[in-house]
Amino acid sequence: MDWVSDSDGGDEVDWESDGEGEEGQAPPIRDVPSSSEAGSSKKDSEGGASKSRSNSNLTAHFVAMGFSEKMVAKAIKGNGEGDSEAILELLLTYGAIDKSPSQEEGSPAGCSSPSDDDNWDEDDNSDLDDFEDKDFVEELAEKDKKLLTLVEMGFTTKEAASAIERCGQDAPVSELADSIYAAQTAETDSIYAASWSAQDEPFCRFTSFSRDNKRRKFMEDSNNKRRRYIDQKNRNKNVSHNDDDMIALPNPMIGFGLPTNSMMHVVNRRLPEAAIGPPYFYYENVALAPKGVWATISRFLYDIEPEFVDSKYFCAAARKRGYIHNLPIENRFPLLPMPPKTIHEAFPLTKKWWPSWDHRTQFNCLQTCIASAKLTERIRRALIESGDLPSPRVQQYVLNECRKWNLVWVGLNKVAPLEPDEIEYLLGFPRNHTRGISRTERYRSLGNSFQVDTVAYHLSVLKDMFPNGLTVLSLFSGIGGAEVALHRLGVHMKTVVSVEISEINRNVLRSWWEQTNQTGKLIEFVDVQQVNSDRLEQLISTFGGFDLVIGGSPCNNLAGSNRHSRDGLEGEQSALFYHYFRILDLVKCIMGKN
Repeated sequence: MDWVSDSDGGDEVDWESDGEGEEGQAPPIRDVPSSSEAGSSKKDSEGGASKSRSNSNLTAHFVAMGFSEKMVAKAIKGNGEGDSEAILELLLTYGAIDKSPSQEEGSPAGCSSPSDDDNWDEDDNSDLDDFEDKDFVEELAEKDKKLLTLVEMGFTTKEAASAIERCGQDAPVSELADSIYAAQTAETDSIYAASWSAQDEPFCRFTSFSRDNKRRKFMEDSNNKRRRYIDQKNRNKNVSHNDDDMIALPNPMIGFGLPTNSMMHVVNRRLPEAAIGPPYFYYENVALAPKGVWATISRFLYDIEPEFVDSKYFCAAARKRGYIHNLPIENRFPLLPMPPKTIHEAFPLTKKWWPSWDHRTQFNCLQTCIASAKLTERIRRALIESGDLPSPRVQQYVLNECRKWNLVWVGLNKVAPLEPDEIEYLLGFPRNHTRGISRTERYRSLGNSFQVDTVAYHLSVLKDMFPNGLTVLSLFSGIGGAEVALHRLGVHMKTVVSVEISEINRNVLRSWWEQTNQTGKLIEFVDVQQVNSDRLEQLISTFGGFDLVIGGSPCNNLAGSNRHSRDGLEGEQSALFYHYFRILDLVKCIMGKN
């Protein structure tokens, strides 16, 4: 990839960060070839081979996410190969059903472990398999369709049929599901009541409160994930598949409040019960993602409402980002001194050469690549040939390029891109944070990083909550934006488990860790795909759990300025979001069990 463009236009640049492009419809999910008809022709043979390769690639994709091969094959068979998101949702549902207390009493309630395939043999006669006959499905009546829907949600056939009989055939699916939950609760009550014999009665009086809590926790854990999928499916039906109506980007993009007007912007936020920690978690990605992406991210992250913030309210550069977290939103405070909000305040030396017709006060989003020397030379020549006052046409041309590439005036008729240390300053990193790596890599790493001041404002609530320090699981760490934010807040990091695939970025973070004399422990992993339940069990056992899980998965396939592979969460890089969710869910389960 050519990071320094020699072109005037931006259409040929394969960006790796969001830009200020218009939000648009993502390209449709790439269809996996369907099964080829039997035949002896060469074309049919090639089609069969293509189908086999696609099926293998799709299976390998989900296996790499931690699901078993047998479970993946079962999900593909049930959904077909064309809808990867539906396959993933069914895999997660399978895991929740497989590990629910009603089916596996020895497992912790609510914990899903997709990699465990003991109960997914090919000859398994489960309720889901009862509905794989296509001829039967095509002839379903309305009652049968609701029965099928409930079974796909994870209920047994008997539970679904009983609910329809109790509530009637016209009852909506959500009401039927609530009826099943009520029946399950009553059944659990009877089980607990039967478990206490007459000789236990004196002890029972002293432990009834604890027992009731355990019973309630038992039911909540076992039904939590299943209810999320039910609610989301019903919402999808009600919005006529218009994902834009589900999560709208606010204007202005100020999140749940800013340091300067937090008292004026009052937000009452209630977290879904499944989202409540431990641990606290914090996820970030570009706000201007393809349609439906944030609805999907929110659905997987426990239906939490995203907080959309533009960093132009924290520094002199725009950076529109969405954040999903379960942190408190009261008593936040900003990093001090607060950074300048305008270009001339941030870089006063540029004011001498700034023309009166360039009315920019802030930079556009900071990207991973910069304008070429050829472009800046063409701008200089155009201005010289135009005389003292360029024509409106030349002015418009120059302004467009300056906004696009964040060019600054450094001399008479002379513009230049921002230097890496200037971008570090705008993003809230210490001076020379990325020094020591190539210039190209510095731009690339900085363009994909957090804006430290924005993130620190959100994380500031942790300082009083963890006066003795915290243990952090940092996924997609990059150059350490989260770690720098916590350090600047004065929060001690007892242990940071960092997962970052780029060796260059790992070197930057490690160098900063050593230079700032951190007294905590830095543990590094290379790939999120290699972080499995065994490793997490070991880490949690060693450190007693994580206080914060933080990270932002790659935005390559979400960025508004990516013209070539803006495939949303189906893209090769941005699909890594599902590993963030997988790891977070494992951490919550393991910590809940312990």
